[in-house]
Amino acid sequence: MSTLLTGGATRATAESPLAGNLRAFAGNGAALLSLVVVIGFALVAAAAPLLAPHDPYASDLLRRLQPPAWMEGGERAFPLGCDALGRDILSRLIYGTRVSMFIGVAVVLAATVIGTLLGLVAGFRRGAIDVAVSRVVDVLLGFPYLIFAIGLMAVMGPGLANIILVLVVKEWVLPCRVVRAETLAAREMEYVEAARALGDGGAHIMFREILPNILSTVVVVATFRMASIIIVEASLSFLGLGVQPPMPSWGSMVADGRQFLLDAWWVSTLPGLAILALVLAINVASQGLRDAFDPGLRA
Repeated sequence: MSTLLTGGATRATAESPLAGNLRAFAGNGAALLSLVVVIGFALVAAAAPLLAPHDPYASDLLRRLQPPAWMEGGERAFPLGCDALGRDILSRLIYGTRVSMFIGVAVVLAATVIGTLLGLVAGFRRGAIDVAVSRVVDVLLGFPYLIFAIGLMAVMGPGLANIILVLVVKEWVLPCRVVRAETLAAREMEYVEAARALGDGGAHIMFREILPNILSTVVVVATFRMASIIIVEASLSFLGLGVQPPMPSWGSMVADGRQFLLDAWWVSTLPGLAILALVLAINVASQGLRDAFDPGLRA
C-alpha cells in the first residue's frame, strides 16, 4: 500500500515544464481573460461575412453620419451608426478586424521564422556570418519603426502586400537579436556539448537541441510584437499609406472621422476603441505568457 501511495505521489508531482507553464498562465486571471478577448477578435475576423449585418462597402448618403442606435436619430439596424458615406460602422469594424489580425499574424509569422533562422545560425556559427547579421540588425534598429515604415511605403506605394513586406523587413531583427543571444548561451550548455561528443552535426544541434529549448522565448517575443505591428499598421493606414479605401481598416476609419469629431464622434472613436481593446488584450496576454514561461518571475 505504501509503495502504491508513493508511486501515485511521484506521478502526481512529475509535471512537465510545459504543463507547469500553462498551469501558471491559467492561474493569471487577467492574462486568461485577455487571451479570451484576443481569441474573440480572431473568431470575429474569421466569421466576418456571417457576423456583419450589412455590406461594409455599401454607401447610403441618406444615412450620412447617422448616430448610433442609443442616440436620437439612430436605428437598431445600424447599432453603431454610419460614417460620412453612410456605410455601416459595425460592419466595417468587423471587416477591419480581419485586416488588423491578418497583417499582425502574417508579419509575426514571417518575421519570427526569418529572425529565428538567422539568429540561430549567427549565434551558433559565429565568425563572419555573426558579424554580418549583427551589423544589419544594428543598422535596422537605428531607424525609428514608424519613420522607417513611412519611408519605405512612400517608395513602394500603399497596399496590403506592400505593408506586410515593409513591416517584415523591419520586424525580423527583434526575434533575430533575442534568438542569437539565447543561442550564444545555449551553445555552451552541457546538452550541446554532449550532442557534439556524439558526433551530431551543426544543423541537428541547432534545430533539434537548441531551438526546442528557446522556443518558449520566441513565442513570448512574437506575441509581444503583434500588438506593436497592429499599431504601426493602423498608423500607416491613418496616414493614407497602408490599406487603401474602400477596404475597411481601423486606422483609415479613424482618419475618415477626424473632421467630424465634434459632430459625429462615433466615426473615429469606435475604431479607436477597437484598436485599444485588441492591443491592450494582446499586451496583457503576452505579459502573462512571459511571467508563466520565466520561472524567475514566478519565484
